[in-house]
Amino acid sequence: MTSSWLPAQAAPEAGEERFVQQVLSNRFNAAILERMPGFELPDAWLVAGCLFQTAWNLRTGQPAAAQIRDYDLFYFDPSDISEATEREVQGRLAALCADLPVVIEAKNQARVHLWYEDWFGHHYGALRSSRDGIDRFLVACTCVGLRAPTQGAAPELYAPHGLADLQAGLLRPNPKCDHPELFAAKADSYISRWPWLRVA
Repeated sequence: MTSSWLPAQAAPEAGEERFVQQVLSNRFNAAILERMPGFELPDAWLVAGCLFQTAWNLRTGQPAAAQIRDYDLFYFDPSDISEATEREVQGRLAALCADLPVVIEAKNQARVHLWYEDWFGHHYGALRSSRDGIDRFLVACTCVGLRAPTQGAAPELYAPHGLADLQAGLLRPNPKCDHPELFAAKADSYISRWPWLRVA
């Protein structure tokens, strides 16, 4: 499972195609994306660290999956925002991916506003989609997501801030989630694992 999802007739921007190929070189990303339609989750996206950290690993000559702590999956289901149902989804995905030696975290973006303030100490308005959740990561260049491909197509990339900073290792605060102390902690965590990164 590699970049076979990237057909010759597809013509994304060169940087986008390269990034998707990098992401799919991590066999766990490729496996999760391949299985994602079977999860039957609305508005499902593979997001964040497992994507951009794969690219950072490859830049520094590390294995694609090195130092990646978990694989985050966003979905959006406003019809049931209970914590119990989210736990059930998490359990179902764990069973479907039991052969993959990684942690997969599934989060219903329709319920983030219910717990974010208690967890992080800042108000968080209700989201309208999984893309809204991707838009609010603390570090702008990490706002990336991939959606499972339709038959014969490439995975759909969502990167509202583009990919230039991500590939250059420039960490900037995201104005849509302006919490300097949380940004600083996140940036420090990334730089401790990929020392070539820098705060822009």
